[in-house]
Amino acid sequence: MAVPCLLLMPCLRLHLLPSYVRFFPRSSLNDRRLPYFHPIGGSKTMHKPTTLSGIIAQSLLLITFLLSPHADAQTKKTQKAEKSASQKTSKTQKSAAQTPPTKAKKPTPAPNKKTKKQRRTHTIQFKDYFSLGYAFGGVVSPKGKHVAYTESRWQGASRNIDLWVVNTATRRRQRLTFSKAADLRPQWSADGRWIYFMSRRKAKKSDPALGKRQVWRIRPDGGRLMAVTRAPKGIHAYQLSKDGRYVYYKTAAKHVQKGPFQGLRKQFSKLRYAHGTLRAGRIWRLDLESWRTKLILKSTRAINEFQLSPNGQKLALLTAPDNKLISNEGWSRLDIYDIKSQKMYTPDASLWRKKAPSPYGWLEHPRWSPDSNIVSLHVGYDGYPPEVYFVLLKEKRSFKLKRKEEEHYEGPSKWAPHVPAFCYVGAHKARKHLYCTGYRRGKQMPVEKVDFSGRNVQDFAYSGDGKKFLVLADGQDFLIDFFFGPAFVSPKALKRLTRINPQIDTWKLPTIKKIQWKSKDGSIVEGILELPPGYKPGKPLPLVVILHGGPTWSVKQRFRFSYAGRTIFASKGWATLSPNYRGSTGYGDTFLTQLIGHKNDRDIDDILTGVQAMIKLGIADPKKLAMMGWSNGGYLVNCLITKTNIFKAASSGAGVFDLSMQWMIEDTPGHVINFNKGLPWQRSQQLQKASPLYGIHKAKTPTLIHVGQKDPRVPVAHSQGLYRSLYKYLKVPSQLLIYPGAYHGLSKRSHRLAKIKWDIRWFEYYVLGKHKGSKKKPSKKKK
Repeated sequence: MAVPCLLLMPCLRLHLLPSYVRFFPRSSLNDRRLPYFHPIGGSKTMHKPTTLSGIIAQSLLLITFLLSPHADAQTKKTQKAEKSASQKTSKTQKSAAQTPPTKAKKPTPAPNKKTKKQRRTHTIQFKDYFSLGYAFGGVVSPKGKHVAYTESRWQGASRNIDLWVVNTATRRRQRLTFSKAADLRPQWSADGRWIYFMSRRKAKKSDPALGKRQVWRIRPDGGRLMAVTRAPKGIHAYQLSKDGRYVYYKTAAKHVQKGPFQGLRKQFSKLRYAHGTLRAGRIWRLDLESWRTKLILKSTRAINEFQLSPNGQKLALLTAPDNKLISNEGWSRLDIYDIKSQKMYTPDASLWRKKAPSPYGWLEHPRWSPDSNIVSLHVGYDGYPPEVYFVLLKEKRSFKLKRKEEEHYEGPSKWAPHVPAFCYVGAHKARKHLYCTGYRRGKQMPVEKVDFSGRNVQDFAYSGDGKKFLVLADGQDFLIDFFFGPAFVSPKALKRLTRINPQIDTWKLPTIKKIQWKSKDGSIVEGILELPPGYKPGKPLPLVVILHGGPTWSVKQRFRFSYAGRTIFASKGWATLSPNYRGSTGYGDTFLTQLIGHKNDRDIDDILTGVQAMIKLGIADPKKLAMMGWSNGGYLVNCLITKTNIFKAASSGAGVFDLSMQWMIEDTPGHVINFNKGLPWQRSQQLQKASPLYGIHKAKTPTLIHVGQKDPRVPVAHSQGLYRSLYKYLKVPSQLLIYPGAYHGLSKRSHRLAKIKWDIRWFEYYVLGKHKGSKKKPSKKKK
């Protein structure tokens, strides 16, 4: 029975292999009395399993044998050494907890241990949004003693990103940088003495290279901050070699492509050319011992991403013919560069190009296996499931990852240190999970899902020795935090390492739940329902339908506070419904692809049946309905005002109005091609059917329109066309807000504040009838 369980068991934690493989040496395969993994540490003697958990544990052991590189003779020594190290660590932690910090910068207190829950007495206001901090980019020091990460906070008009470090024993945080220079992508040196990062900071002494993005480094205690690179025009990316001796970094230089018009392009170099000129990639290597820089690769193509192999011999490159985003849709490729021989190898791309459902896939996230023989690659498609491919360099062949449950890859992905175990973050039914697999003897092992107790995994990392594991996650009662612990224990045993937003503990939070309904064609659709704090069933509420972008995306079951409407409307007594309509991710490949050729059709049915379901359940007041969305959500708002008049008000943000025009002027037109099964001259009727423009004469809903002045994804012309149609020709109440200097999203504090205040006031006016200056006559109470 153990054999089928080996293939089907749901609890294998392949991401934990780097640490616990040492307990299961290959030479012990013939021993009938083997130590088996115990979820709280230690080992026991293996016996015939009598329970499901026992069978799973034994199956786990068998897979561990396949990956373990250790010898039997080392097992007892390793266990003994770890026990001794554990005792020493315990003493060290106690000492560290009693010793006050010596630096002037006072560390942030550790997260509270089990204490009495604080009473939730604070009613959320939108100004609270600007008190939130967001963590990302967590990396574990080589021995797991510290975690470095970046945190984004609002400071003045915009967000600032600074570098932080947290002691994993005491859980005390310390802020290391205090600049508006955007400190990003921390990496630890091999000896754990330095934290490297990218920054635009300037030095006290004048240096023309500083102020542009460079590599910097700092001690974990905040001392000895110094610039590492001084590239005249700045760098775009960097990576430390595994041994810590070298810094590899990428720059770009102007390149004019060869051809009959090369001379004219050079002569009139100040003109902007649609093609023929680009910023070509350069890869440099800085020796941290001699402090000499060497040019490793001078490319004639744009380098979008690069990663150095663990053995330091090769570079995996994602390149494109130019720097335009459109070139990533089908014209980018994977290149492997041998540093010593200076030879370039381009693997066969037919698996993710010719044999893929769409030739317009985006190549992302090249990652090396620990033995430097395999490169994993993510390819994303608009409208179709993304795929992960493995390129085997020695065998010169590639194969596609076999997913577990049609989960939707959302990244990131990483290989575990020392063993061929590959993990990635995927979405499934409004949650984000960690999925792990292995590669052995030319075959992929079954993918297993790792459950983190209902939390959504955003990122993860290993310590350099593979013994410690870090997870960045969110939940329904906190925004974002790190969880940390030994890699060989159950994920449930990972301890909360940070409490980045303690103020949330006093907030009255909305009730967040998943809810399902049947669409017009019988398909089951799911959404996220938010209800006001303390809501009691019985009285229908005003409802805001919040429509997500993408559409190849989904709303997750988690606490979310944004200018797109989540949380703030619930705090004001509204219910909000965020439908994961057809084309949303995490509900299987069929549900995802059913939107292709059916935009402004099946997605609309899914949304409207969801609204009717909320009315039937007594949650929504049918006379008090509003809707809002951004990007594809804005497009759906534009579609809905041409289909129905049940909504009393609408807010459309960066929404497409005409799909033919969208194909012509947006920066990623593969979106239009994929969803409409062809180019505009091939599918003109389909594009017209899917465009709100050709049904706008039916619209009567008061509509607020938002757009960024410099939006390249959904250019301002769409919003101008919508406004002109409604306000000038149809006499429908509307207002157009153009945010100066903004792109596809709003990044300035003043823009986000204006957006949400306009939305709230617009809905209160047209949905709730709250008119400024009007006073309701008090009703006379009967005696």
